[in-house]
Amino acid sequence: MSLPRLKLFSGLRKLFILLFFLGSSCVLQAQFLTQMIDTTTNVGRGILQMYKKFDRIYFTGYLQPQFQVAQQKGADSWNGGDFAPKANSRFMLRRGRVRLDYVRMNSNEEISLYFAFQFDGTERGVVIRDFWGRVFENKWHVLNLTTGMFARPFGYEVNLSSGDRETPERGRMSQILMRNERDLGAMISFEPRRKDHPLRNLKVDAGVFNGQGLTATSEYDSYKDFIARAAWRPYPLSKDFFISGGLSYLNGGLFQNTKYTYEIANGHNGKHFLVDSSDDNLGRKAPRQYYGADMQLKWKPKDGLATELRLEYWRGTQTASAGTSETPTALLDEPYYVRQFDGAFIYFLQNFTKQHQVGIKYDWYDPNIEVKGREIGESGNNLNATDIKYSTVTVGYNYIVNENVRLMLWYDFITNESTSLAGYTGDKKDNIFTARLQFKF
Repeated sequence: MSLPRLKLFSGLRKLFILLFFLGSSCVLQAQFLTQMIDTTTNVGRGILQMYKKFDRIYFTGYLQPQFQVAQQKGADSWNGGDFAPKANSRFMLRRGRVRLDYVRMNSNEEISLYFAFQFDGTERGVVIRDFWGRVFENKWHVLNLTTGMFARPFGYEVNLSSGDRETPERGRMSQILMRNERDLGAMISFEPRRKDHPLRNLKVDAGVFNGQGLTATSEYDSYKDFIARAAWRPYPLSKDFFISGGLSYLNGGLFQNTKYTYEIANGHNGKHFLVDSSDDNLGRKAPRQYYGADMQLKWKPKDGLATELRLEYWRGTQTASAGTSETPTALLDEPYYVRQFDGAFIYFLQNFTKQHQVGIKYDWYDPNIEVKGREIGESGNNLNATDIKYSTVTVGYNYIVNENVRLMLWYDFITNESTSLAGYTGDKKDNIFTARLQFKF
């Protein structure tokens, strides 16, 4: 074989070797590659330069195909969406995520830039989930700034990745009040990166966001959501016992596009929605305020029998429409309804080995805590199905086949409060079984 062909073959072989390393999730040292690549040639020097530019890129992702059976056909569900009117079973791709991360280090090998891009592809289409950048200050090593599309810094469950969460879905309240979890905005974080910092366990996030999240394609008013969370990372109370927790706050609002506002009042026929039609309501800021507290307790002995308890509670004020308590996706041309809400998530998880885990989760969401049961649906009070409280007990089993594959078998027992409203005088048949196989790389 001629010398030019040998050089070409050698260059291609080195390029394939480099691409193999770039495609892996491990970050290799430049010194190791320097020993492999002949930097005396132009091709070798070009490959090394390309590696140094992209050595901090890595890809991750997961796929969640699942099979579900509902208690009856056409069941309403926050576990992957409502069932079709003639179906009570279905195969679906719940999520199909691919994420790219890029880390940039400065000359002192300190992180200075972080970039992330993630999209979700299923049979329902392809959408962006994360698209954000983060810059770090490296004088005190405590601050960073994030901007773009990313998860709102509110609560614990909202920020727990769907690829890591032990149950198939977040609680009903998370899905309604924090639809799609993400929003467009900017956030500054206090997060010490030095191990000797006295506040190394403390993380504080504070940001400003559009408010409607990914439910709308663009901002529809000038009001923004201020969201803050102060969290204490896992702290050892003993050798095997850890505690963590946080406090969250959201202060936002909506441009009121009509003059009609409904709020709960007491009348001679009991509690009802009373309309305020003052002209001053038009253009005002309709309130949205949430308060949250969470705590996590974990006992983790060396034998693998880990036990974890998570507690989280939200309370606040939500402005929406008559037919839903979700934040509107566009300016409303109908009356605004202001409701006081609360809800909680409680997880108990038990690992018997590193492969076998069982769990139980209880969550509730009461979109209107000022009314109860039979008051809903009574004549003339304007209360409807949106005001019904739901509670869910989820029990299940996870089998961790290996670090890349997990089998999940979970059953949701869903209970709505009994009301005077037709169709809701008793508990609806909307329990759901989910069998999911998660692939992760």
